[in-house]
Amino acid sequence: MPQDPSTPPRSICLLRLSAIGDCSHVAPVVHTLREHWPETAITWVVGKTEYRLVGDLPGVEFIVVDKGDGLFGAVRKLRGELADRHFDVLLHMQASWRANLLSTAIRADTRIGFDRPRARNGQWWFTHRPIPGPARVHVLDGFFQFLQAAGLDARTLRWDLPVPAEAEAEVAGRLPARPFLAISPCSSIRARNFRNWSATQYAAVAEYAYQEYGLALALTGGPTALEREYADAIAAATSAPVADLVGRTSLKGLLAVLQQATVFVGPDSGPLHLANASGVPVVGLYATSNPQRTGPYLNLEYVANRYPEALKAELGRPVESVRWGRRVRNPEAMDWISVADVVERLDAALADHGVPRRGGAADG
Repeated sequence: MPQDPSTPPRSICLLRLSAIGDCSHVAPVVHTLREHWPETAITWVVGKTEYRLVGDLPGVEFIVVDKGDGLFGAVRKLRGELADRHFDVLLHMQASWRANLLSTAIRADTRIGFDRPRARNGQWWFTHRPIPGPARVHVLDGFFQFLQAAGLDARTLRWDLPVPAEAEAEVAGRLPARPFLAISPCSSIRARNFRNWSATQYAAVAEYAYQEYGLALALTGGPTALEREYADAIAAATSAPVADLVGRTSLKGLLAVLQQATVFVGPDSGPLHLANASGVPVVGLYATSNPQRTGPYLNLEYVANRYPEALKAELGRPVESVRWGRRVRNPEAMDWISVADVVERLDAALADHGVPRRGGAADG
């Protein structure tokens, strides 16, 4: 029998496997559930990498899905783990064929999914209650709409992603001894995912932050060859003191770095959303994705947003006339963002957070 939305469910299952940024947005949903429905048992089916970020959130049972098991192997494994389980509510928060097939292993009275404008890959065949409200909203607002569909119209807008002592120890002594700008220059490597700005432009912003505000530089990111190339090029082109942590931290270690930053600069990426979750002022660089959908939620006013211009150049159409979430697939789209755009947003973010401008040459 479908769940009565006026009654808190006894159990609720969240299905959101990836990615880092999206899973960070689920944390406020979890906190809202725990605060307003404290008796409801929460289970989260999550990806292996993402579990390293959220797996220590209190009051949640996690079931980890490993891509290494293969799609059908993962479905069989999940079905075995949940063979004797039944949930009052499933929040099917990922519209992909992989998530759809995994959802068949989750038995629930009420199965909530995206509405037709946002559902993909036939998700509506695997759910029977769509989320309510407008479709052209931020991803996080969409996640809160799942709670509305379940009968909970409330928001606890905090992330509180735990940083264990070992993560703090991992970066202790490796960060600048002075306030610092954190830059994570690259987004994830995917086909036609053109979100990376140039190393030369990042270096110019780092130099400006050093000369005008005395900020050192911490470079963060993963262990890919491209990120190593970016880090080397940026470090070589600025006189700012540099802590190069690219490929040298765990996911929780990255979180520990970001929590100590004065300000963050980067493209639409997992580290950008982790910086946002950490309460750090975030200057996002957006030209190929719409920041109103995937921008740093608490810092949208600091986004260097050239998505409208890039979209117009590629399709000849305004943002209002294209599908919500439409990406720009032009590899040169990020060139629409200038150093001046980013410096302007950086100045605004630092002024709003009380960071004084030094002016002139920074000391060594």
